[in-house]
Amino acid sequence: MRIILFGAPGAGKGTQAHLIEKEYDIPHLSTGELFRSEIKKETELGKKVKKLLDGGNLVPDETVVKIVKKELQKDPYQSGYILDGFPRTVPQAKAFDEFLKERNESLDAFIDLEVPEQELVNRILHRGEGRSDDTEENIKHRLEVYHKETQPVLNYYEKKGLVKKINGMGSVEEIFERIKDSLNVIVKS
Repeated sequence: MRIILFGAPGAGKGTQAHLIEKEYDIPHLSTGELFRSEIKKETELGKKVKKLLDGGNLVPDETVVKIVKKELQKDPYQSGYILDGFPRTVPQAKAFDEFLKERNESLDAFIDLEVPEQELVNRILHRGEGRSDDTEENIKHRLEVYHKETQPVLNYYEKKGLVKKINGMGSVEEIFERIKDSLNVIVKS
């Protein structure tokens, strides 16, 4: 099963991706985790990414696509995966479609976690990740960037009929049950 887990910063993508990973035995690929790893290793890419993220901006499409495509060609991802944080722009989505087409594969689900904006701000401020950009002002800027550059990805996949909207409010378990209900339809078909 190939799944995109989508939602604004703070929607709970990482938390839910780990639960999906355990439930369906498919690996979770988080672009955020890939970038944090590069930042921690202080690679050239890591330094570039840190500067962009500290300013609340997105990493350029071609860089993200290149990293994700390279990672998805590794063995653990051959039977499926959960993408978290990718694609973030329509050009990334189109590049991902080309990647799938080249491999004669298709996307099974696009899960959109819907959470009201003030709840997103509260979650990010209180999640304690300690990111240098977790100030209310930067969070609001990240949400503006999300709405401007990332929200169109939702429209792109809606036109393809792949979007499953999930209410992202409630306990982690309640949200996960909604996701499972949605994915189990795919598994049974």
